[in-house]
Amino acid sequence: MVLTSRRTGESGTAVRIAFYIPPQVHILDVCGPIHVFYEARDMGLPIELRFLSAGALEVESSSGLFFSRLEPFADVELGAGDFLFIPGLIHELWKDDEFHKANRAFYSWVKERYAEGVKLAAVCTGSFLLAETGLLNGRSCTTHWRYTERMGERFKEAAVVNNRLFVEEEGIFTSAGVSSGIDLALYLLERIYDTALALRVAREVVIYIRRGEEDPQVSIFLQYRNHLDERVHKVQDVISNKLEEKHPIEELADVVNTSPRNLTRLFKKTTGITVGEYIDKLRVERAQQLLQTGQKVDYIASQIGYADANQLRAVLRKYKRPLPSHQ
Repeated sequence: MVLTSRRTGESGTAVRIAFYIPPQVHILDVCGPIHVFYEARDMGLPIELRFLSAGALEVESSSGLFFSRLEPFADVELGAGDFLFIPGLIHELWKDDEFHKANRAFYSWVKERYAEGVKLAAVCTGSFLLAETGLLNGRSCTTHWRYTERMGERFKEAAVVNNRLFVEEEGIFTSAGVSSGIDLALYLLERIYDTALALRVAREVVIYIRRGEEDPQVSIFLQYRNHLDERVHKVQDVISNKLEEKHPIEELADVVNTSPRNLTRLFKKTTGITVGEYIDKLRVERAQQLLQTGQKVDYIASQIGYADANQLRAVLRKYKRPLPSHQ
């Protein structure tokens, strides 16, 4: 399989993905995304990983594990279409003006790379470091839910968004932290290469993205689970794990100990669609996956909770997903 990067349109062209490793970095913020890109590289993608520092070339993480043999940031060459990740670190440092003062040369370097077309991705409180460059002024951004209010107070010109896993604007990506860095890395793989590749990597790291290989829209996982409401996530888990079953609103409401009326309101407010629409969209995604394997419509309908093939056909027409000609 020849893999093509959307950065240049040339097969085999390496995309450089650099990770800044600050002192007292949170390990999962950096290792989660790194592992996603490692798996992609192991599948044959031309990805070059670089690890850089703005000071000492051996850095202790917040948990005591050391990173060593880092490169000075000024020695790392990045160009248009490459990526720079800035992970989170302990709050004592991102609140420390002296720490930021010592990092001014690095922040200037980040701004220069962005002006040259390098895309930036901050994980968790890495958004505070990115904000110090001034690049978040006038741009939507987010950080860990515990610190969004504080970020808005410190960087009044940044448009800080609450309750989002990650936010993208003009080639700058910011995320809520911890596992959302993995979500962001998968999303970037989809942007750099394609959906099918992102799905393969997601399966390898046991992350389920609810999207068909040829779906041109943003995946259902990214569209409708880009929130932090645990009750709605729990209902979504029940639905997605048992698509073949009926899901009366009363039973779903019992799962999260609320009334059907409140769940209906909460689900629509949180996701922007109704429970019924969400179920249909998941089933359409699953139907398309099964259709691509050559399964018959009657069988597929029985596997995803529809009474018969005609009901499935009607839903596919509703969402403008045509059946293959042989079906």
